[in-house]
Amino acid sequence: MLPLLAAATPTDLYAARTQMALSLGWHIVVACLGVGFPALVLLAEWRGLRSGDPAWRLLARRWARALGVLFAVGAVSGTILSFEMGILWPGLMGTYGEVIGLPFAIEGIAFFIEAIFLGIYLYAWDRLPPRTHLLAGLPILVAGVASAFFVVTANAWMNQPRGFDLVNGKVTEVDPWAAMFNPATPPQTVHMLLAAFIVAGFLVASVYAVAMLRGRRDRYHRLGFLLPFTLAAALVPVQIGVGDWAAHFVATNQPVKLAAMEGVFQTARGVPLHLGGIERDGELRYAVEIPFGLSLLAHWDPQAEIKGLDQVPPADRPPVTVVHLAFQLMVLCGLALLGLGAWFALAWWRRRDLPRSRWFLRGAAAAGVLATLALEAGWVTTEVGRQPWIVYGILRTADAVSPAPGLRFGLYALVVVYTLLTVATVYVLRRLARVPVPVAPQERDVREVPVA
Repeated sequence: MLPLLAAATPTDLYAARTQMALSLGWHIVVACLGVGFPALVLLAEWRGLRSGDPAWRLLARRWARALGVLFAVGAVSGTILSFEMGILWPGLMGTYGEVIGLPFAIEGIAFFIEAIFLGIYLYAWDRLPPRTHLLAGLPILVAGVASAFFVVTANAWMNQPRGFDLVNGKVTEVDPWAAMFNPATPPQTVHMLLAAFIVAGFLVASVYAVAMLRGRRDRYHRLGFLLPFTLAAALVPVQIGVGDWAAHFVATNQPVKLAAMEGVFQTARGVPLHLGGIERDGELRYAVEIPFGLSLLAHWDPQAEIKGLDQVPPADRPPVTVVHLAFQLMVLCGLALLGLGAWFALAWWRRRDLPRSRWFLRGAAAAGVLATLALEAGWVTTEVGRQPWIVYGILRTADAVSPAPGLRFGLYALVVVYTLLTVATVYVLRRLARVPVPVAPQERDVREVPVA
């Protein structure tokens, strides 16, 4: 396909891609907290209503304040992303905006619903009956999930474009619903939503694991650890199953991406599964091979054919080293979290208590970082594995980027903005953790302690 715009310089293309990667990599963590954190807040408040335990209510109040801060920060980073889509990638939005505009419009509606009810929820503590207040928080959870779902459908469309015809370079016969519910939507949306709850759970639990390592073993910190950790750990094996589903989809619909993920350069049958390794001179070196493993996992047949990178010209191949190592990192982090969850489940089954080893708490403290690394590595696999296409098989990334000079200066500015935003967010959250929460008279017997 002919370029839609004057070609950008390689430096500006690299700057635009790096800027988008930085924005997405930063925003996705906050977005996951925006999806998963409301569930933790509502579960804590619900447990407080059912049990009458003031520790649950105090947890809910503290978490709700942090949720308000993270929502505001996410709104800022999300707004930056929306501007970047139009400014950096006019070849995509100018040509295909009418195809993928619907999910972004619905996501905007979901965002406003979430903002409205979050304001009500935060303001209405002790102003609404307890059950009514709890119900007022449910739209926050639903809208957050809906917002993530619709955004991911747009990304799924970039992997499996549908809902339009291309005639002489012009988009016709647009069907935005078919575009939104394309074949990649089910595996990608489920995988992303589960990741959001897992990341939120492990990140929150890691804060309390650090506190417990420092000797804070009271009921408040124990509950603050157990709820998010249990939720996240229970979802990890489900996520691994969904990941297998997603991998099968990639094997069938994006075989070049699978070849890059596994470092398969030559089409063959009975292809082994590679553990580790790096690309050198057109082959994967230093990898541990599990015979027939990839063919078996990808197609349930140990002798199934796996298409290699030799099936496409070099210009159509993604960067193998980046995609392969990102995929390996995602799997490694997922297996580590699965093992940590199994350790916790075994101890709880035996004694109805946490594992007694401090190594478990050290692992739990690291779980938030591991979950975040798995999240980021998964997105690198998805996005870089699609390259050089911004719309798979139709539009190249180099043809979609803005031809305006000086895109690198936007990258420099963004680095400054996100550095300041990160520092400000951490500072405000740490301050909130040390400020006493106003509590009702029946809750005043709960010790006012910082969360970490």
